[in-house]
Amino acid sequence: MHALPDVACTAGFPWSAAGTIDHVTVRHLAFPLIAPYRLSSGDLTLFDPIVIEIQDSNGHCGWGEALIIPGYTHESVEGAWQVAGTLAERIVGLPFDRAAALAKAWILPNPGVVSAILAALDMLAGEPMLQVRRDVEVPLLAPCQEHEAARIRDEVDSLVEQGFRTLKVKVGYAWQDDLDRLETIQAAVAGRASLRLDANRGFSRTDGIAFARRLQPQGIELLEQPCGAEDWADNAAVAAASAVPVMLDESIYGLEEIERAATIGNVGFVKLKLKKVGSAGMLCDALHRIRQLGMTPVMGDGVSIEIGCWMEACVAVHAIDNAGEMNGFLKVSQRLFANPLEFGQGAIRLRAGYWPEIDRDVLAFHTRDSKAFHVRPTRR
Repeated sequence: MHALPDVACTAGFPWSAAGTIDHVTVRHLAFPLIAPYRLSSGDLTLFDPIVIEIQDSNGHCGWGEALIIPGYTHESVEGAWQVAGTLAERIVGLPFDRAAALAKAWILPNPGVVSAILAALDMLAGEPMLQVRRDVEVPLLAPCQEHEAARIRDEVDSLVEQGFRTLKVKVGYAWQDDLDRLETIQAAVAGRASLRLDANRGFSRTDGIAFARRLQPQGIELLEQPCGAEDWADNAAVAAASAVPVMLDESIYGLEEIERAATIGNVGFVKLKLKKVGSAGMLCDALHRIRQLGMTPVMGDGVSIEIGCWMEACVAVHAIDNAGEMNGFLKVSQRLFANPLEFGQGAIRLRAGYWPEIDRDVLAFHTRDSKAFHVRPTRR
C-alpha cells in the first residue's frame, strides 16, 4: 500500500496562487487506445474527453478533464460541450473563488464537465491535496479481458508479474458464460490477486440474482453495479442474494446516493470518480463519508487520460487504502504529459515535488475541436 505523505501548501507547487482568470480554452480530444476496452455495453476504441485549460492573469495554467460516455451517465457529449463553453465564457475575468462558486451551482445536472472546470481551478489555485512532500505509491488494479482459457492464463500470469494484486473482470453478459469464465480466471489467479467483478449495469434483476448467488467467493472482493443506475430495488435484490459484497458505482453521484447505499444490506463498497463529484476536496469528503457510514470507499476512473488519473491518485493518497481504478492513462496510445505520470510494479509513483506539464504538441495532435474565451481588453 502507499505511504501517507505530509501535506504542505507549497510542496511541489511552482507558483503562488493569485490573480484572476484571463483565458479559458475548451477542447475535445481523441486518444486511440492500445487495445479495445471491453464493457458490457460495447467496446471502446478511443478516449475522447472534454479538456478544460484555465489560465490566470499571471500566465499560469490549470487543467481538468471529463470523458462523457452516453449510457454511463445522463450527460451527453453535445450537452457537456455546450455547458463547458457557457461556463468558460462566464468565469473569464473572475477570481478563482468566484469562478468555483459559479461552477458548483451548475454541478447538477452537469457533474462531468463542471468537475473538469473545478479540477482546473484546483490545479491553478494550488490545491494542497495535489502536492506531496515525499515519494508515495498508489497501487492500481488491471483489467483481465481475455475469454479463451489459455489466453486467460497467460494474461493473468503477465499481470501478476507486472505487480498487479487486484484484477477487474467484466461480467454482465450471459450469466452462465460469465460464471464459466470466472471459474477459469479464479483457477489461473490461484490466490495471487483479488478480483473485482464489474457488471456495468448489464444484468436484469433475475439474471443478476442467478449470477450473484452462484458465485464462489474465493478471492472475489466485490460485485460492482449489477443492475441499472436507477434500478435501486433490483440492485438491492441482487445484493441480498449475492455471495460477495456489492459495490455501487453508476448509481452514485453525491452524498444523497451514498447515504441511500448505506441503507441496503450487503452493499459494502461505493466507488467514486472525480468527474462525478466535483473538486478534489469534494471528492475527498465524499470518500470519507462512505467510510463513516460503514462501507469501503473505492475510487478511480478507468476511462480517464493523464490529467484525471494524476488528480485521482493524489486524492487516493488521503482517502483510500485499496487498489485505485485510475488506470485509463495506461490504455491510451500516447501520453499527454511532457513529464509522464510514473508507473511501475502495478502502482502510480508520485515523486516528491512532481507537477505535471502538458505536451502542447501532443495536445494539438489529438484535438478534435476547441473554443477559447479571453478577458476583453478595457477600452480607454
